[in-house]
Amino acid sequence: MVKWKLVFTHQAQKDAKKLSISGLQIKAQNIIRILRENPFQTHPPFEKLLGDLTGAYSRRINYQHRIVYQVYQKEKIVKVIRMWTHYE
Repeated sequence: MVKWKLVFTHQAQKDAKKLSISGLQIKAQNIIRILRENPFQTHPPFEKLLGDLTGAYSRRINYQHRIVYQVYQKEKIVKVIRMWTHYE
């Protein structure tokens, strides 16, 4: 099985530090592992985003925080945009 390459924006890297402090790092790592294997896996569920983030997807880390990412199918790349709340 071909694994997907993950790339992280500068913002996602900053968000990763917040996750480790908040105790959500393990949940986020599990989602990252799923994205590396198959970004379209349906469990846990993902949602297509609209508006400014049309073309991106998100998966919830918990009620407030989520991982937002884009998928480049041809290149087999998943670009992680955010890993924290978008309400701040």
